[in-house]
Amino acid sequence: MNNVFFDNDLRTAVEKALGSRSVPDGQLFLLADEGSFSACGPAIEGIPALASAKKVVIKAGDDHKTIESVIDVWRFLGQNGGTRRSLLVNLGGGMVTDLGGFAANTFKRGIAFINIPTTLLSMVDAAVGGKTGINFDGLKNEIGVIKPAAAVVINTAFLKTLDKRNLLSGYAEMLKHGLLTGDDALSELLAFDILNADPAGMSGMLQRSIEVKENIVAQDPEEKGIRKALNLGHTVGHAFESLSHKLHSPALHGYAVAWGMVAELFLSHKLLGFPLDTMQAVTRFIKGNYGSFPIDCDKYETLYGLMQHDKKNQSAAQVNFTLLRAPGRIQIDCTASKEQIFEALDFYRDAFGQ
Repeated sequence: MNNVFFDNDLRTAVEKALGSRSVPDGQLFLLADEGSFSACGPAIEGIPALASAKKVVIKAGDDHKTIESVIDVWRFLGQNGGTRRSLLVNLGGGMVTDLGGFAANTFKRGIAFINIPTTLLSMVDAAVGGKTGINFDGLKNEIGVIKPAAAVVINTAFLKTLDKRNLLSGYAEMLKHGLLTGDDALSELLAFDILNADPAGMSGMLQRSIEVKENIVAQDPEEKGIRKALNLGHTVGHAFESLSHKLHSPALHGYAVAWGMVAELFLSHKLLGFPLDTMQAVTRFIKGNYGSFPIDCDKYETLYGLMQHDKKNQSAAQVNFTLLRAPGRIQIDCTASKEQIFEALDFYRDAFGQ
């Protein structure tokens, strides 16, 4: 993880991330949304390396992860002297690092950017790996490019600003990484008390989780093969998330992924023999910590239609999944029939008492 900088001292980490990078006068910019700027902005105020940064603050929330917000960033860069030698620092959660990375990659045909993730979700997922993008036409991350940040700064002190829901949202991605790694990693995550943990004390677990993603991305940066493993839980999860926005009751990304993992572990069990007891243990953990997204049979067709639009599909006729034979035994490019997907949704509803 040569470009990921862990340090309990934020100033030191930022200085390491900037390194010997030469940014011309007036070419340093900082992007944040209203929430992250309010909660985390004070932490960067005393960092000399960022003192000259011109700040652009956008509205918070996934509903603002749109082309209109990107245009606001482009316009700010353009009106404030941005050039191809500019550097954009993205301070915030996954919405900011996704949108900021996309804006940077498309302004002047691409400028450098650094991510300073402030949520657990963005630390273990959005800020690393190079995927950037925005939502479009009701679909998650429909428009974007893959190009990694020049550096990522990880500082666990930011986790103290998070509420229970946002901690759990990030922890769902860590749980996914545990499932991709093996039984020992999964057992550690299922036994860990995330809601009462000292952020500094979970630094080791956080690093291991990021390493899982970084190692997979290093093998397949353009998602032509094994990187698809990181989509575990996301085919159904993104459908849940998109539906929640259509219903004007938006679910946090990690929650939707957690619910999606329940359905996709059922498919793993049914199609690949994933162990029943492990599926049940993960389901109990998710039910106990994440509650449920209420659906009825009338929503199945809508959810299936959303899955057909998933970027991983070879065609709309075949919905693509990453499934598991067991923890750590990954099977990419799996397909399931419409009837099997509906059966997985039935299992999800039964498991959560709907």
